Amino acid sequence: MKPPAKAELRRHSIAAELIAVLVAATNGQPRVMTIDSGNALPSGPFELGHRSLQSGLRDWVEQQTRHPLGYIEQLYTFADRDRAGDDAHRVISISYLALAREGQAESADKATWRNWYDYFPWEDHRDGTPPALPEIIVPQLNTWAKAADNTLIRSERQQRTAVAFGLDGHSWNEELVLQRYELLYEAALVEEAHRGRVKNPTPSVFGPAMAADHRRILATGIARLRAKIKYRPVVFELMPPTFTLLQLQRSVEALAGRLVHKPNFRRLVEQQELVEETGAMTADMRGRPAKLFRFRHDVLAERAVAGTKLPVSRA
Repeated sequence: MKPPAKAELRRHSIAAELIAVLVAATNGQPRVMTIDSGNALPSGPFELGHRSLQSGLRDWVEQQTRHPLGYIEQLYTFADRDRAGDDAHRVISISYLALAREGQAESADKATWRNWYDYFPWEDHRDGTPPALPEIIVPQLNTWAKAADNTLIRSERQQRTAVAFGLDGHSWNEELVLQRYELLYEAALVEEAHRGRVKNPTPSVFGPAMAADHRRILATGIARLRAKIKYRPVVFELMPPTFTLLQLQRSVEALAGRLVHKPNFRRLVEQQELVEETGAMTADMRGRPAKLFRFRHDVLAERAVAGTKLPVSRA
């Protein structure tokens, strides 16, 4: 049998890429580490010299951002052929969710922390429903749904839109971040769907594009973290060693994209014995001093089986 030509080998080449969704919560805002002027997430190829996937990821992130990785968990593996914008070779993207504190290290010159709502402005409901949702996004999704030739497809699009965006009797579910982004992609409303074609005329409403499939991966990371803070105390990975209960609340609200009921939130934290007083107070001269708390690490051992809930209470 004749061996395949080099061009044929290149056509069938497959590479593995490691990508980090590195999250921090700073001053009540959710932050994500980016590179390339905010256009991409920290990433790099999995190489033969890497001992494992995680060690390879840590190497790339520290090289590109000078930021150490603490908590880390595998997120998802992406291998869609038509979403990377490059048909020359197939790239399998293995993504990870990592949690950090923004002040742990200085970022590299090309690495910057960005508010993740820059990329998903429709996801921040802390000040109520973003005006762009009822005024621009939902009407354009409805137009897309009605444009379907098939009645069943039209109905299916309308139903998916209603569930994802909390319409027609459905409530807003903060965990459906990826579903909402995928709908906007299918409707060609986000810029990534226009690569090689006419660009989206209103990109600011739908957030800036990111390289390859990185915004899709970021949406997956946000959804995972929003779900996880409700049943595991991972939010404390983002908190400083000591903090006030208000700072803790603001961090949870920043991640969830919606407000919580203050008395209920504090009652939940106290009932589950997640924190303990340090005996110190804040030195803020602008207002009333507040008690400083720290995470009670013993809770991890005590509830390793039962789980620890920190649900997002509705206001």
